[in-house]
Amino acid sequence: MRFATVSILLFLCSQILSAQETYKRTLKLMGSRFDITVVAANKTQGDAYIDLAVAEITRIEKLISSWDPNSQTSQINADAGKIPVKVDPELIQLIQRSLGISKLTDGAFDISYASMDKIWKFDGSMTMMPSEQKIAQSVAKVGYENIVIDPVEQTVFLKKEGMKIGFGAIGKGYAADRAKELLIQNGVTSGIINASGDMNTWGKQTSGEPWKVAITNPLDKNKVFALLPVINSAVVTSGDYEKYVTFNNIRYSHIIDPRSGYPATGIISATVFASKAELADALATSVFVMGIEVGLNRINQLPNIECIIIDENGTVHKSDHIEIQKP
Repeated sequence: MRFATVSILLFLCSQILSAQETYKRTLKLMGSRFDITVVAANKTQGDAYIDLAVAEITRIEKLISSWDPNSQTSQINADAGKIPVKVDPELIQLIQRSLGISKLTDGAFDISYASMDKIWKFDGSMTMMPSEQKIAQSVAKVGYENIVIDPVEQTVFLKKEGMKIGFGAIGKGYAADRAKELLIQNGVTSGIINASGDMNTWGKQTSGEPWKVAITNPLDKNKVFALLPVINSAVVTSGDYEKYVTFNNIRYSHIIDPRSGYPATGIISATVFASKAELADALATSVFVMGIEVGLNRINQLPNIECIIIDENGTVHKSDHIEIQKP
């Protein structure tokens, strides 16, 4: 009878799993495309779960958006060089983690990049490079060392007037992480939050197979370069497939080094796998800026983080512990 009971339980579990369906919604949030996918028992439940994720992402956008004049981030920027601004602990913690990544990457990642003058144009209108003087001036107010946090008073202060912070290279990843955590807390056993390429997964597909991510061939966007399983983790790709300029036969990416003011060169795409989308988001940008050798060396020193880089010639470079599965 014990074996019969176990068999019945296994049968019931398989019936429950097979009853699950995948529900997906695509919408614009944080100025970008979000694809939210959940596995649920029915459409009503699936819609409710997705609504929950949308509300959380919207809440985060209101907190960190530098475009919203009423956000706490905008208040920090408005009072740069004047007074510290009291903000929510959540924003303090996000900034602290951002500063940690800045130190880890020797400043290749820097949320004060928002202080840069927009002297590079990637819309086809540039006919010549900016002068060295203009490039140097463009980053005069950039520097994560000038972001001061008082954890006791819960304040943030930017030392230089006109200085700004922005979360363009980490914010969508953070929002994807928070939405995932909230859905798991509310009983969602499987899903994907895809924030314009910042992909965060958990659980498995209804077939029992792991979620998989296709790495696009940068030299041919219609072809998939590799197909990799993503199990309860995040993957983010930074690329310059379309946004770049070429001067003197050198391809300059739209991703700019906040330390020098010069666009990154030599890499077409950098894909990072990590436990959190926030971290993968920041590191993908950092690797792009640091370059192939330094970027892979840094990734190889970090536990449970992997990277695939495609250089401008289409050559593949990867971190030490990742295996590429051809589609």
